[in-house]
Amino acid sequence: MNKISIIFHHIFRHIWNALFVISYPVLATFGLIFIGVTYVFSALSKILTKIRPESDESEKVYQGGWEILPNTNNLLEAKVHKQIMFGPTCFQLRRKDGVPSVLEDYIFGGKVRFIDEGVLLEKWNALDSKDLPDFDICLYDPDSDRLNSLTNIKCFDWHLSEREENNLMFKWFDGTQGGEVKVAL
Repeated sequence: MNKISIIFHHIFRHIWNALFVISYPVLATFGLIFIGVTYVFSALSKILTKIRPESDESEKVYQGGWEILPNTNNLLEAKVHKQIMFGPTCFQLRRKDGVPSVLEDYIFGGKVRFIDEGVLLEKWNALDSKDLPDFDICLYDPDSDRLNSLTNIKCFDWHLSEREENNLMFKWFDGTQGGEVKVAL
């Protein structure tokens, strides 16, 4: 290397070292602040989880053996059938009183809504994760042991938004688009 190259090399090396020495405290401080903020939000999340009200009992399905579904007058039981990896769980349902039922022939999702006419259930049409979501929203009438399919929905984010006399309004959103489905009972 010639003399000029050596001089430039030493100058740039000293500039690089100076930049590193000056920026290192800034980078280290940013890292410590990031760790601190993460720790604070984690602690806040734990506190909020403890004071959160319990979930609505009408939507609760247990993930063990056969468990009684709440708000069904001890009529229906649920048992986990399959857990889709990184996805929802499907359940087998049966009547607790031992009477054979149409429910035993199908697999249902975790959303259970109780209305005056019966129980709204997600009847899954497929169990392969590549075919999901594909299910029918059904109305189960426990008195006559009938399962009526109301509509087919292809997303898991749905809810009963309105009730008008003999009509139910379901809203759904699949992450990019949403819609409404009006169904007559």
